[in-house]
Amino acid sequence: QVHLVESGGGLVQAGGSLRLSCTASGRTITTTAAGWFRQLPGKEREFVAVFTRTGGRTIYADSVKDRFTISRDKAKNAVLLQMNSLKPEDTAIYYCVFDDRIITSSLRIPSEWDYWGQGTQVIVST
Repeated sequence: QVHLVESGGGLVQAGGSLRLSCTASGRTITTTAAGWFRQLPGKEREFVAVFTRTGGRTIYADSVKDRFTISRDKAKNAVLLQMNSLKPEDTAIYYCVFDDRIITSSLRIPSEWDYWGQGTQVIVST
């Protein structure tokens, strides 16, 4: 059983920064596919950033590229998301995901991921 716990969300002004953390128990998430999705108010969950299962490449949504950085902390079995230059449109619940069987072509599809955290709220004010 895999348990993912997100932390680091909160309220920040536009232009500010936050760092989200996803820690895992039950499996190692730092050597396979893991990352972040988000759900904006009234919208479906959308892809943000992930590590691929093989090769450990990073893939970002166009909307966050050059502002967000995904990284791993192997000592803590955690995946991090550094979010800079935040915008009000980044306001969402951010979810950590993990799956050690997902294929690269499915990484952007929420329903293809087996494990999800409960989410952490990020609010960016104007």
